[in-house]
Amino acid sequence: MRIISALILVFTCTLSTQALSADGTENPIVVLETSKGDITIELLPDKAPITVDNFLAYVKSGFYNGTIFHRVIRRFAVQGGGFTPDLTEKPNGESIINESKSSGLRNDRWTVAMARTDDPNSARSQFFINMRMNLDLDSRMGRDGYAVFGKVIDGQNIVRDIAISDTHTAGGMKDVPVEPILIISTTLK
Repeated sequence: MRIISALILVFTCTLSTQALSADGTENPIVVLETSKGDITIELLPDKAPITVDNFLAYVKSGFYNGTIFHRVIRRFAVQGGGFTPDLTEKPNGESIINESKSSGLRNDRWTVAMARTDDPNSARSQFFINMRMNLDLDSRMGRDGYAVFGKVIDGQNIVRDIAISDTHTAGGMKDVPVEPILIISTTLK
């Protein structure tokens, strides 16, 4: 009886640490090792498959390694995934289709979304983490939003530390952290 109870406890603990999609498969988990600490992101491929595939391609290729969080706006978002510490933009792949309407996901606090230009289908490598519920970034009333594809499940304190960094204007960009915040590596768990 004790062995069965122990096995049930181990099985229950194992299930609680896995992130499952709507169809019961395990969601991909990515860890961003940053100069401030680790941020763990659960990806949501059942809601945003194109966006997740795009992000994972950059993770697997090592593209994000050595990039910085180049845009930090307190109580709004932290953005990274495209620039080196000297603010040189890394060459990246083709833009992807915006899944903001089809995914049904909202730009809630701790969600991760793709950055883009005014062209809704211009996202490439850059992503941001929402520091609050950013309803203005959601798809609504016929307008495209910013495609959410994941959520921070561990390391929220690290994201908060990044979000309160002192910033300045550098390289023609506003809201650049004075002390560069490096993405050292990205790991698919």
